[in-house]
Amino acid sequence: MPNEPADDARTQLLRTDKLTKTYAMGSTTVVALDAVDFAAHAGEFIVILGPSGSGKSTFLNLVGGLDMATSGQAWFRDQQITGLGDAALTRYRRNSVGFVFQFYNLVPSLTARENVKLVTEIAKTPMRAEEALDMVGLADRMDHFPAQLSGGEQQRVAIARAIAKRPDLLLCDEPTGALDSKTGIVVLEALTKVNAEMGTTTLVITHNAAIRTIAHRVVSFADGRIASIERNADRQAAASVRW
Repeated sequence: MPNEPADDARTQLLRTDKLTKTYAMGSTTVVALDAVDFAAHAGEFIVILGPSGSGKSTFLNLVGGLDMATSGQAWFRDQQITGLGDAALTRYRRNSVGFVFQFYNLVPSLTARENVKLVTEIAKTPMRAEEALDMVGLADRMDHFPAQLSGGEQQRVAIARAIAKRPDLLLCDEPTGALDSKTGIVVLEALTKVNAEMGTTTLVITHNAAIRTIAHRVVSFADGRIASIERNADRQAAASVRW
């Protein structure tokens, strides 16, 4: 596996300071994310673990600009994300962040190539849809519709769509959650390949602790906070993962 990215403030791509999200439920305040401090470096592959309700997805939504923090701050490079208005957040998501979710959200009436082109037509410096699909091993499936693709193939189309804009940050929320082990490994191989070849900083949320071995670092959430951060001295290839 590639060498670990430098742990240096100069390489920080993403940083949070006491990032907090609360919700009002009647007279009760629910703390979904509780004063989280975090940093991710350029080129890092980070696996985020934790039970349901631990704050993982809330954290990803905040740093991805999909939701607004209640308090605290988040920066992407030198840009304070938490201070952006709606239009600027839209630009941030469009230009800098790729998203991959558990469910593929493909347009069923469009081919794999056409689904990826939805992004390449609005991105600033996109790669060709064909190049993105080839990177995730779907060069021979470009003109197939989602219904003609397996679950793993559809997820790889979703990854191709996310990376086609050449994002600096790739956020994945349970990308293998709906897949069996064999198919999930193929998807993980696609993600680690993108991380290695494009240098895309990648954060992967999962309930599956077996996936931790492919990360540079493993961040565990509990009760809205970061409970632990571990560094893998011997990072494993995705093909070695079993669950």
